[in-house]
Amino acid sequence: QVQLVESGGGLVQAGGSLRLSCAASGRTFSNYAMGWFRQAPGKEREFVTSISWSCTSTYYADSVKGRFTISRDNAKNTVSLQMNSLKPEDTAVYYCAADRRYRVVLSTNPLTYDYWGQGTQVTVSS
Repeated sequence: QVQLVESGGGLVQAGGSLRLSCAASGRTFSNYAMGWFRQAPGKEREFVTSISWSCTSTYYADSVKGRFTISRDNAKNTVSLQMNSLKPEDTAVYYCAADRRYRVVLSTNPLTYDYWGQGTQVTVSS
């Protein structure tokens, strides 16, 4: 079992930056791929980025590629999302999630992730 708690959300102007963190409890955190998803009002939850357990693989949605960076520290049981050049369309609740199954290719499907945090709100004003 893994518990995930996000932090770092807030209100920022367009062009600004935020860094989200996700703290995980549980000894098996380092075995899981981790992902960030987001959900805007009235929209479905969408994939943002993911990282393999070993940090050797990352994957980004086209909408955030070049602006967002995912990282993790297995010794500290944390995964982070650095968000730069934020746009109003990045406004959403951001969730971190853990995928406990080994996959050759990182999953972008939220249904394949087993554990979720409660989310943190990111609001980008224009």
